[in-house]
Amino acid sequence: MKQDRFLTGILIGIGLLVIVALTVFFTRKDTQTYVSEDLPEGIVHNYVLAVLNKDYEKAYGYLADLENKPTFDEFRRAFLNGEVNPENQAVDIGESEVFGDTATVELALIYNSSDPFSSGYRNVQVANLLNQNGVWKLTLMPQYNFWGYNWYMEEPK
Repeated sequence: MKQDRFLTGILIGIGLLVIVALTVFFTRKDTQTYVSEDLPEGIVHNYVLAVLNKDYEKAYGYLADLENKPTFDEFRRAFLNGEVNPENQAVDIGESEVFGDTATVELALIYNSSDPFSSGYRNVQVANLLNQNGVWKLTLMPQYNFWGYNWYMEEPK
């Protein structure tokens, strides 16, 4: 008789935990929001978020106006064709270093493990930015994940 009450108590406790977990999961808010664009790391954050949200027009607006800049169609096509693929990793945006009109922002691309017995890994890279008319613009991001290999490159003759 005591064992039945104990077992019933355990099952009720497990049921309550499941209900609480499901409630938290379905009522949580999406924390992916755009941030202030005053600092270089804000530009990198917003560019990454725009690319992940497939808002290519917004993401294209963060590119520097330099020679050999890809057209909007080339930019969008690179993502749609899979030449640039931001999927299957998370991004951790670090601190920025400003050197006059240029800046670098450290980013860590975090990849999940492909099997349950291994841990993922971090690939630390940098983004380069240029201050154009008081606004930070991107000149380089990690290639193949967020940047086309031929963007801003001179056409071979």
